[in-house]
Amino acid sequence: METMGDVDDFVVVVGGGLGGLAAACTLAARGHRVTLIDKNGWIGGKAAEHREAGFRFDMGPTILTLPSVLRRIFSEAGRRLEDYLELVRLDPQWRCFFADGSTLDLEANVEKMSARLDENARVPGEGRAYREFISYAERLARISDRYFFWRSVGSVMDTLDVRGTFQVSVLRDLLAMRMGQTVAGTIRSYVDDPRVAQMLDHFTQYVGSSPEASPAVLCGIASMQVSEGVWYPVGGTRSVPLALERLARELGVVFRLGERVERILSEGGSVRGVELAEGEVLPAAAVVSNSDSVRTYEELLGDRDRRPYRNGRFEPACSGVVLYLGLRERYSHLLHHNFVFSEDPEEEFDWIYHKGEPAPDPTCYLCAPARTEPETAPRGGEALYVLVHTPYLRPGHDWVRMLSAYRRVILDKLARTAGLVDLEDRLVCERALTPQGIQDRYRVWKGAIYGLASHGRYVGAFKPANRSPSYRGLYLAGGAAHPGPGMPMALMSGWIAADSLDSDAARKGVCSRGQPAGQTREA
Repeated sequence: METMGDVDDFVVVVGGGLGGLAAACTLAARGHRVTLIDKNGWIGGKAAEHREAGFRFDMGPTILTLPSVLRRIFSEAGRRLEDYLELVRLDPQWRCFFADGSTLDLEANVEKMSARLDENARVPGEGRAYREFISYAERLARISDRYFFWRSVGSVMDTLDVRGTFQVSVLRDLLAMRMGQTVAGTIRSYVDDPRVAQMLDHFTQYVGSSPEASPAVLCGIASMQVSEGVWYPVGGTRSVPLALERLARELGVVFRLGERVERILSEGGSVRGVELAEGEVLPAAAVVSNSDSVRTYEELLGDRDRRPYRNGRFEPACSGVVLYLGLRERYSHLLHHNFVFSEDPEEEFDWIYHKGEPAPDPTCYLCAPARTEPETAPRGGEALYVLVHTPYLRPGHDWVRMLSAYRRVILDKLARTAGLVDLEDRLVCERALTPQGIQDRYRVWKGAIYGLASHGRYVGAFKPANRSPSYRGLYLAGGAAHPGPGMPMALMSGWIAADSLDSDAARKGVCSRGQPAGQTREA
C-alpha cells in the first residue's frame, strides 16, 4: 500500500460520466496522477448507446449545446476538439408540433426567427417581442458567466464579492436577474402567443424542472443555445465520452472499469481515499465524486446529516420514459430534434410536478438522427428516440405495470399531434427505459434523469457546491452538483471540480506538472 507521502498528487475519480471524464482530463493535463473507477464496463454514464437490428440509439442525452465547454477541456492539454470529434451544426434547431395542428421551427439566427414569428405568430409584434426576450436572455447569460459559471458555487453568497456588492454595476445585474420571478412569468412578460411561450418554456426542460417554479435567471439558457448553436456529434452523443476517454488515456489517466467504490474514506474531516467493493483500499490526496451528490453523502460517506436534500432544500428533478423505436421507414416531416407539445402546459406541469403522476397529455421530445447521420439505421430507416418527462419515482409507482398503458398514451399523442399515424406499422424493434429502469441502471436518486430540480424563485439555480464544504479533499462533479444537469453543465462541473482541487493543491504547495496549479486556460 502507498504511504500518504506518495499520494500528494494522486486523485481518485469515482464515476466515468461526463463530469468525471472532464475532471480526469483536466487534472491529468495539470499534472495530477488520476485513477478513474466506474462500476460499469463502459465509459460515459448516461451517455451510453443501444444497438439492435442494425439501429444505433443514443440512450441518454441527445442535444449538444455550448461546445465551448468541451473546447476548454481539450485546451487544458493543448489539444483541438476538432481532432477528436466531428460536430455538425443543426439549423433549424427544433421543430415544434402544437395541439392545434400548427408547427413552428426554432431558427438559430435571431433576425430570421423574428421574421418567421412575424409571419406565423397569431399575435402582432411577436418578432420584436422575441428579439427583446433574447436580448434579455443574453444579459442573463453574461451575468451567469460572470458570477455563476466556472467556479464552485453552492449558494448566493458564493457568487458575489461582498466588497463589490454595492457597486452600481453589480446592483444592476442583481435587478436584471428578477429574483422572485419565474421562467414562465418572465417569458410571458415578453411574448403573448401561447405557442411561442410554450416553445421558450422548454429550455428549462434541459434541467428537468417546471418553468413555473424555476427562477427567471434560467431564461439565459435560451441565449446560450442561440449564441453557440445546437450540434450533433457524428457517431452520436456517445462519441463525446469516447473522445474524452481517448484524451484521458493519452494524458495517463488509469481506468478501472467494472469495479465499484464501496466507500469514500475520511478521517478528521478530510478525505483519505476510497475502498472498493472487493476490499481494496486506494489512498488518495483527493476524491472527485461523479456519483449522484445525494448518494455520495448518504451512501459513499455514510453521512445522512450532510446530505444535499437535508431540510428539504433540494428535491429530485423529473424522470422520464424513453422509447427506442427502430423504424423501417423514416418520417420526412421530422427534423433531427422535435417537440410535440401538450395542449395545456399548466395542466401538464401540474400532473408531473405537483400531483406526481404521468401527464395524460404529455409533451414528447423526438430525436430522428438518421436525417443527419443515415448510418444510425438500416437504409431508409430511423432510430427514433422518444422522451416523455414523468414524475420522479413516488411510492406506488410500478412501472412494470404502468408502462404498457403509458406507451399507448405516448403513441396516441404522436399520431394525434405530430402525424405519426402509422408508427406501429413501421416498427422493426422497440425497447423502453422507465423511471425505475433509470434508477436501477444509473443509481440516481428516485430515478431523476437530471439530478436535482431547479425549483425555487430565489435559490432554484443553486446545486451542491463542487468543493465540499463538509470534507476537505472531496469534490463533486455531474448533473446533481453545480452548475446542474445537461451535457455542457455536467462537463463544466467536472472542470470546476478539477480547477478547485488544483487550486487547493497549489495552496498546499503541491505543484502540478506542465501548468502552474490553479492557472486556467481560456478556450
